[in-house]
Amino acid sequence: MMVDHDRDDEGVSETAMAENRKKPEKSTKIKQSGKQQVNAFMQALEHPLKSEIEEVRTIILSVNEHITEHLKWNAPSFCYHNEDRITFNLQGKGFFRLIFHCGSKVKEHAENERIISDQTGILEWITNDRAVIKLTDMNDVQSKKERIWEIAAKWLEATNTSFE
Repeated sequence: MMVDHDRDDEGVSETAMAENRKKPEKSTKIKQSGKQQVNAFMQALEHPLKSEIEEVRTIILSVNEHITEHLKWNAPSFCYHNEDRITFNLQGKGFFRLIFHCGSKVKEHAENERIISDQTGILEWITNDRAVIKLTDMNDVQSKKERIWEIAAKWLEATNTSFE
């Protein structure tokens, strides 16, 4: 019995295998939109407050038709006129945060006064242009629903730089 040392157990020649390894595979991946990325992220998310996160996402998206979303800080983030403005922080144990910010650049107004007046009392101010809402469960989300919407609307209006 003669053994062909140039072939593997399935009868494929080593030369053919080497040629296949050299050829780069053509990428068939299509870049996902921000919304598609967030949808996929949320579908795969394993978080004890996933329903609450989905509810807050719905609230924020209902504020304005120009809000878009993508992933930032390994969590959903909301943009207004292509500027990051509101981002989830999902790192807490037993809670999650909604971060209201002005993007990566400090704005002039931040030095003097808070960017909005918070009549709701639910914002925890970090700096004059960064604030947080902490949410713990669905009762907390539901009790703050209208105030979250109000704060988001005010924040987007106050941080809108597209017409400056």
